[in-house]
Amino acid sequence: MEADLSRVPAPHIWLKDLGANDRITGLYLVKEKSLGTTRKGEPFLSLILGDRTGEIEAKVWDQAESLGALFQGGDVIEVEGDTGSYRDRLQLRINRLNVPRERFDRSLFVESSPYPQSEMMVGLRDSLKSVRDRHLTSLIDRVFADKPLMDAFKEAPAAKNMHHNYLGGLLEHTLSVCRMARAVAEHYSYLNRDLLLTGAFLHDIGKIRELSYDLQIDYTDEGRLVGHVVLGIAILDKKIGELRQFPQDLALRLRHLILSHHGQFEFGSPKRPKFLEGFALHLVDDLDAKMNGLHRFMDRDRKEGAWTEFNRMFERYFLKGEAGLAGRTGETGKVEEVDLQGNLFANRG
Repeated sequence: MEADLSRVPAPHIWLKDLGANDRITGLYLVKEKSLGTTRKGEPFLSLILGDRTGEIEAKVWDQAESLGALFQGGDVIEVEGDTGSYRDRLQLRINRLNVPRERFDRSLFVESSPYPQSEMMVGLRDSLKSVRDRHLTSLIDRVFADKPLMDAFKEAPAAKNMHHNYLGGLLEHTLSVCRMARAVAEHYSYLNRDLLLTGAFLHDIGKIRELSYDLQIDYTDEGRLVGHVVLGIAILDKKIGELRQFPQDLALRLRHLILSHHGQFEFGSPKRPKFLEGFALHLVDDLDAKMNGLHRFMDRDRKEGAWTEFNRMFERYFLKGEAGLAGRTGETGKVEEVDLQGNLFANRG
């Protein structure tokens, strides 16, 4: 097995498009790597390779030790191989392997939000313009004025796996929660609109330090040891400390919104919501996270038939296909798609 791979310019083959008996050549991210031994005592490499569309188990049977010394987990490698089925799962047998020396396109491996960051930032600022409390507006302005913080906020994912797990996901999720919080506050006029909106803006701010997202999304040491809820409190307290005479009761309620937005102890919430705005924030946050995660699960399902694969998180199968209200008949008689999620990010006051 040759270590050098001849360069043949070709479009990237996305892992989501692979089937059995396909041949691929291309760049893929090594998500996991381990060295094993066959029953005959021969070494082999077991890898999990990924791109932004999915991942696949891969094996290197020849020259495993020498080739394995060329790269580590988290590296990008160039491979040539053939797919097959092993225990009803797709597996790649790598025939040739090389470590690329030239620069590669990061977007091959890390997915980004489908919505432009600049447009989402405009939408977020527009949503927060409705906050009238002078202390809360000062806090919001102080956060936006922190360029390193906001640069990270625009780029960060919202999670590793469950929802909005792509670059710009935190901004997309926060904007969505803020938009829903505004609607909820308009419907339930007894809610403190300013408090709810500010909490919606800051509820996941700690994720800029909880997650790393260079070539793949993973937890930082801070993320594993402390978590985004506590990290968010630290960021909030730092920003409040930069302001003069910020009301302590208001600061306390903002802390509670961050601490309780997961709703239940078993979902990682140090506190359960104990006032109305806390309940409202938890519910809209939970709704947006689950809708995004479920939509992506169903959109990526590859199982044939009318029903998806079993979803372990929701503990059920889901019916595929669009309902009649998902499209409308235009003047030509053809069904026109209605991008309801896209409408959420339309620029509006």
